[in-house]
Amino acid sequence: MSRNAANGGAGRSTPLALIIDDEMDIRELLEITLSRMGVRCCAAATLEEARQWLAEKTFDFCITDMRLPDGNGIDLVREVQAEHSGLPIAVITAHGNAEAAVDSLKAGAFDFVSKPVDLRILRKLVETALKMSKVDVQAEAGIDVVSDGGLQGSHGSIIKLRELIERLARSQAPVHIHGESGTGKELVARLIHDRSPRAKAEFVAVNCGAIPTELMESEFFGHLKGSFTGAMRDKSGLFQAAEGGTLFLDEIADLPLHMQVKLLRAVQERSIRPVGSEQEVQVNVRLISATHKNLAELVARGAFRQDLYYRVNVIEVRTPSLRERGSDIPMLAEHMLARLARATGMESEPTLDKDAVTALMSYDFPGNVRELENILERALTLCDGSVITSEDLQLRAAVTPMSPPQSTGGAAALTPDAPATSKPAPAAGLDDRVEEMERQAIRDALEKTRYNKTKAAALLGLTFRQLRYKVKKLNLE
Repeated sequence: MSRNAANGGAGRSTPLALIIDDEMDIRELLEITLSRMGVRCCAAATLEEARQWLAEKTFDFCITDMRLPDGNGIDLVREVQAEHSGLPIAVITAHGNAEAAVDSLKAGAFDFVSKPVDLRILRKLVETALKMSKVDVQAEAGIDVVSDGGLQGSHGSIIKLRELIERLARSQAPVHIHGESGTGKELVARLIHDRSPRAKAEFVAVNCGAIPTELMESEFFGHLKGSFTGAMRDKSGLFQAAEGGTLFLDEIADLPLHMQVKLLRAVQERSIRPVGSEQEVQVNVRLISATHKNLAELVARGAFRQDLYYRVNVIEVRTPSLRERGSDIPMLAEHMLARLARATGMESEPTLDKDAVTALMSYDFPGNVRELENILERALTLCDGSVITSEDLQLRAAVTPMSPPQSTGGAAALTPDAPATSKPAPAAGLDDRVEEMERQAIRDALEKTRYNKTKAAALLGLTFRQLRYKVKKLNLE
């Protein structure tokens, strides 16, 4: 399209896209497809022409080929990120060139499409890009689209993490979140989803270590009726449940190698094959994974596929431990106590006395934020009155936490500051044995009372509130 034509016609309310490709037939295919979606187009055959368009007009979306006569499309992606940060830009890559696709995402492209261009994938990509532009317009108009979303704290590491979440929400790149247990990895994944154009679609979370090995393929990809013994009807898998949204794979390191191969194909081809089907199904899902293990070490030991590692670890996020942001503990404790008090129907919110605050500030928190919440819930049950003392906290003897996984070079360097020191893991001790005895006693009582918690509490000599706390603490839900 000529510049005069681009400047005329519909008003600015009509989306405007910039297409860069040196092949005329590709440009025409893209222009026809986008025009049928109500999108006006400007076209360029070189990087120089693209730069001229970008200097003259404001675009809602940009798509560029990887190889151009006067340079590489990734160079344009970097320029757009630096000079037009609000512009979603996608890259057209050669079929099967996974390395180029990953490089484009690391450079800042929000997504990619492979040649030959699948028009269904292209339409979904354009729809997502236009939603991203709409969010940017709302932000510029002063409409609040940002809040802490439950990721509370004023420490520098949390501020950086919140800023990083806002940037990642604009991308479709796979994200890998790593950090110690209890640091809020799923919360971060949900925030990325909620801030993204996919927010209205489903956020599907699954713990990879909780699915029986023999059922994994069916759970992830679905199955057809009669495809195996017990398959009484067609069933959609997790990828289909997350269509248009986000699939969060928690503890991805627990996936067996045979499932890693199948997951790799699903991520690369953006399609799945249900068990018993001869046809592949296209899926539009953003993948976010997490683990407390060090994936790079697992790759070195041959326990995790290197090719899958580079596909899921395009952008790496690290959740800081509670020890690293100890100054946030009093504020977090106050917030948690207020929420627990509301949940239990207390008339007044409990407070921590000075010694209790000091005890919490000096504790190592191997279980991080999750452990802090458990400690406060226990203290709320045991305290006499509305003031919680250090004795009510019943903090365990100091334990040395596991060192968090270190950032690796396989992902974009977009992580909050890492801790300066690390310590060895604690050995199992008397507390663990006591917990196991409690767990077994509660199981027995629940089974005897057919899972009537009120009767089980009476049998154990506990109040209903105390039993509910222990059931949650010991993961007996």
